[in-house]
Amino acid sequence: MRRKICIVTGTRAEYGLLYWLMKEIQQDDGLELQLVVTGMHLSSEFGMTYKQIEQDGFVIDEKVEMLLSSDTAVGVAKSIGLGTVGFASAFNRLKPDLLIILGDRFEMMAAAQAALVMQLPIAHLHGGELSFGAYDDSIRHSITKMATWHFVSTESHRKRVIQLGEHPERVWNVGAIGIENILKIPLLSKEELYAELKLEDRLPLFLITFHPETNGVTKGIYPLLTALNNYSETNLVFTKANADNGGRAINEAIEQFVLRNDNAFLFESLGQLRYLSAVKHANAVIGNSSSGLIEVPYLQTPTVNCGNRQMGRECPSSVINAALDGKSIYQAIETALNFQGPYEHIFGDGKVSSAIVRKIKNMPSYSIQKEFYDL
Repeated sequence: MRRKICIVTGTRAEYGLLYWLMKEIQQDDGLELQLVVTGMHLSSEFGMTYKQIEQDGFVIDEKVEMLLSSDTAVGVAKSIGLGTVGFASAFNRLKPDLLIILGDRFEMMAAAQAALVMQLPIAHLHGGELSFGAYDDSIRHSITKMATWHFVSTESHRKRVIQLGEHPERVWNVGAIGIENILKIPLLSKEELYAELKLEDRLPLFLITFHPETNGVTKGIYPLLTALNNYSETNLVFTKANADNGGRAINEAIEQFVLRNDNAFLFESLGQLRYLSAVKHANAVIGNSSSGLIEVPYLQTPTVNCGNRQMGRECPSSVINAALDGKSIYQAIETALNFQGPYEHIFGDGKVSSAIVRKIKNMPSYSIQKEFYDL
């Protein structure tokens, strides 16, 4: 009998990271992929990206509507409640043998707590990481305690998961799953990318993604936009902020900036192919997305990391940190533009999905039973 492996995805970025793992499970004769889609995937505001999942050849087994139109703290808390109800119904119908969750977003908190109570075993990806500028940090560690098996991205993250009381025999350092995309996806040429995005072909490119700092500053987008005013002869390509507290205010500020600047462009979602191609051909990646620290260095592009959202994460030397003020960000951009390398690869070799599938296939059984491992 094939084991039913359920994966939950709620955002465009997360789906891009999970793509090859989903393919690996889908193609394995001993496993059955179940897919639950939620959050931003089902929102017209964020591009209805569930359609891309279907176009990629995946069958969506359940759609869990949970995203309210409000992105206030109360709205996000209520979304978690709606998600918990929806996931309970989905898991009850699908009856998976194992749930795989990536990362630290509030949608995954809802899925994890429903699974825990329903005694559905969880395998967690990318635990043990730190990001002090967002409540994602606490969500990530909470999911670690609800999960039984752990696939982490570096050895220090493995040690941190063990420090949280997880047995070393259930924690594996497989590297960052996003690196696999860089190895397997044939990227667009610069000419193809510029044509698709309708960019000015004589100008350089900045790729910009800025999410809310849910544990602190919510107005950080304005110093970033102030710094970008110095680059009128650069294609400024923005992707939308996520659905965390304050995300819509950030998107509104960017929309106004784009209206005032002919060299600025805003996209709901670039998708993995165009996003990674843009990273490859960009002169700098700017903002506070975790991809700037993890995947971007593998494409030989410098990152300007703004503010505290990713504070605490491991990062290579090609990541230049900036405070949330216009001068600091401008100076960091100039440093990035003059960065000559080397580009450090600290998140593994990208052979992640096959390693995860081997582990989950060789587990004699799935269970939520575990002990606290004392150091």
